[in-house]
Amino acid sequence: MKQLLTSAILGCLSITLLSAQGIRGTVKSEEGELLPFATIYIQELGTGTTTNGDALFEIKTTPGNYTLVFQFVGFEAQERSVNVSDKFVELNIIMKPQVMVLQDIEVRAGNEDPAYTIMRKAIAKSKYHTQQVDKYTARVYMKGTGQLKDAPFFLEKTLEKEGVEEGQVFISESVSEIEYTRPNTYNEKVISIRSSGDDKNGNPNAYINGSFYEPEVAQGVSPLSPRAFSYYKFVYEGTHRDRGFEISKIRVIPRSQGDNVFKGYIEIVEDYWSIYSLNLAVSKLGINFEIKQFYEPVEQNVWLPVTHDFLVDGKVFGFEFEGKYLATVSDYKVEVNPDLAVEFEVVDEKLEKELATKLDKQVKNEETKEIQEILTSGKEVTRKQLRKLVKAYEKTELEETDEPEVVSNRTFKIDTLAYKNDSAYWAQIRPIPLSKDEVDGYAKIDSLSEVQQRERDGDTLKTKKKKTKHIFDPIVGNYYKLADKTYLHLYGLSGQFNTVDGFDLETRLVFTKTYDNENKNWLRINHQSRYTFARTAYNGILEFRYDFGEREKRNSIRLNGGRY
Repeated sequence: MKQLLTSAILGCLSITLLSAQGIRGTVKSEEGELLPFATIYIQELGTGTTTNGDALFEIKTTPGNYTLVFQFVGFEAQERSVNVSDKFVELNIIMKPQVMVLQDIEVRAGNEDPAYTIMRKAIAKSKYHTQQVDKYTARVYMKGTGQLKDAPFFLEKTLEKEGVEEGQVFISESVSEIEYTRPNTYNEKVISIRSSGDDKNGNPNAYINGSFYEPEVAQGVSPLSPRAFSYYKFVYEGTHRDRGFEISKIRVIPRSQGDNVFKGYIEIVEDYWSIYSLNLAVSKLGINFEIKQFYEPVEQNVWLPVTHDFLVDGKVFGFEFEGKYLATVSDYKVEVNPDLAVEFEVVDEKLEKELATKLDKQVKNEETKEIQEILTSGKEVTRKQLRKLVKAYEKTELEETDEPEVVSNRTFKIDTLAYKNDSAYWAQIRPIPLSKDEVDGYAKIDSLSEVQQRERDGDTLKTKKKKTKHIFDPIVGNYYKLADKTYLHLYGLSGQFNTVDGFDLETRLVFTKTYDNENKNWLRINHQSRYTFARTAYNGILEFRYDFGEREKRNSIRLNGGRY
């Protein structure tokens, strides 16, 4: 029976492997330069993905005809039609540099850069874009990778003991089903999680659902904010064509340097005044963020993001780090707001003064309802009228509903089976192949996690170093097993500097005990001590924490006190 079962499993596996099909290849420049994280959009599936860090891609599909669009910042978009049968199709893409054409610009008083006309229209329509979609559902694959580049020399041994090495890659992957309902409800359900080391200790990244159509993004002022002209200067870089659309590239320059302002580039779809792509950077407290997004017309006149690429780096308290967050959106199903499913032209009053004056006379002393009739007829509308219309539309909707106004409504759930999938499952579902560094990172951390698990389980076969002397433990730290599932962790000394305390030294002592019941409840007692040399003061806190309940409904009781 065992041999029969094994043969059946191997047979099914062979059939599965033999029947795998799709499209794979590389994306390079004309000079042969690899283009990592290039965006790939499959039109028939409403699916976005990217190349990996080695510029490789692999898309698993059912047999059929597909249209793929390849995009990379600074290069022309390429569209390819591919027929997939019963095996993988090799498709190696050579990207050409983007050819920008300067529009014929009328010379005007003050020689205003044409970027300002484009941005005024995009800003005027930004609120419209937030109301354009009633609802959408999609599936999102997310991958976060982190790397420690440098650390204080006196903490090297402590980090090694914790399994952290400079240059080592840490990875977390997750797949989520998301649902958005206008105006501000987001539901996210995580259906699969995998992280380097112990999966059950890995928390999935939540999908980034902030929008650059909003006035602020993560406390940064959006280039499409109504206040944008107070914070930014804009420079027109040229226009290029993509599948019949005119795309204008605008350079975003902060008027003053500092936190919470973006710099870089944003591309706008002419006539629709929606985002085509963006490549923006911002800093917060010395940490640098680089954000790249590509949008696609997933429905007629509806451009939504299909890839998000975030790079984070910085140095804090002597720790230099780099992190990368990648999200690809697939299987879009969109319900367009029927009230706003119209085409119209936005008029810039500062450039087209005569037409704007004529339009103002048409709607002077008229009700908002009549302005809306003009809008839905497909005629021109000024920026001022558009803002007035959308504002009145939101107000009317709010008055008609019996529900109270909610600023934001977000839910985030993790499926109970999310941690159960093995590496074979991920190899099948993962839309972006792992790079060599990521494969090595998984292997290294997984093997370390296995060793640590054996130690926690009391493996008597492991090689133990002699612990007759612990003279350096208060400096470098140590980990002590007191009893079954009962541990004491002494952290080594660490220090930092600020202008109030001067230099300081701190240490921590943590007692943990896991109770062997159905839900693995656990108790933690944490004592943290800190001495500041400039103030010659000692500070200390003590915290008791007890966690209990089912994994998806964990509860915590905490009690702490002290001065810190």
